[in-house]
Amino acid sequence: MADPSVATPEGRSVIHDLGYRPYTGPRLGSGPIARALVGTGFRNTFGLGRSGRSKVLPFLLLGLNLLPAFIVGGVMVLVGLDELPIAFAEYASTTQVLLGIFVASQAPVLFSRDLRHGTISLYLARPLRSDTYALARWSSLLGATLLFLVLPVLVLYTVALLGEMDVSDQTADAAVAIGLAALLALSLTGVAGLIASWSTRRGFAVAATIALLLIGNGIVTAIQEIAREEGQPQVGEVAGLFSPYSLYRGLMASWTDVETATPPTSTAMEVTYLVVFLALSAACLGGLVWRYRRVATA
Repeated sequence: MADPSVATPEGRSVIHDLGYRPYTGPRLGSGPIARALVGTGFRNTFGLGRSGRSKVLPFLLLGLNLLPAFIVGGVMVLVGLDELPIAFAEYASTTQVLLGIFVASQAPVLFSRDLRHGTISLYLARPLRSDTYALARWSSLLGATLLFLVLPVLVLYTVALLGEMDVSDQTADAAVAIGLAALLALSLTGVAGLIASWSTRRGFAVAATIALLLIGNGIVTAIQEIAREEGQPQVGEVAGLFSPYSLYRGLMASWTDVETATPPTSTAMEVTYLVVFLALSAACLGGLVWRYRRVATA
């Protein structure tokens, strides 16, 4: 190692050995990188690994979302009811505002932040492809949304079993509720992720997502109620195709005993609801992948 105290002739340079060593460990491919990205993204959605302030909103929303389920459990124990006051599948429809705020507020954490700070160029360096990055971020948000939806169902299911209700009936109802929750999570994740991927400002992404999901659902709900009052259920059925929440309610009415305004009244319309639900999720995911291909080539 060269002695820095020794002067060198003018115009000449000296190399100092600072002791740095090259990385000699295994070189992992895009698969392990994507899995790590999914894991850290899921944790970041709930503020884990970030500042304390970042944890407040997601855990507050999660707590408020679980609160009715625990209240139901307490009422079941104190009063001794022989059935749940709220159906498994109906729970997500009851707390849809909290769900919409959660998805709208946390999608920019995964998508907008990297675009705003320019770190997306580091993520998209080889060997990670833009498609893999988009799918990893989408998977993180999907996992967090599923947790938000499924946890209350599991709490209610536990309460039902502790109340000695019929195991087979409760299991079947809970399974249908989880299936519906998966469909709703797929659509909400796609919509929120796609909006956030086009905005570098978190506030704009949050406002646009809430407007599209919650205000749009309010408009559809109003149309369905008016259609029912006017004796035009077909109008309400068609209107239900234009919001993820109304698609959820329509299939919930078809697959469970829960009643809603102007649900699908035929097998063909029920299939249409399911196809539109899946098509919306697929279209948003495809748009998300296309968006990050554009970012990678910009």
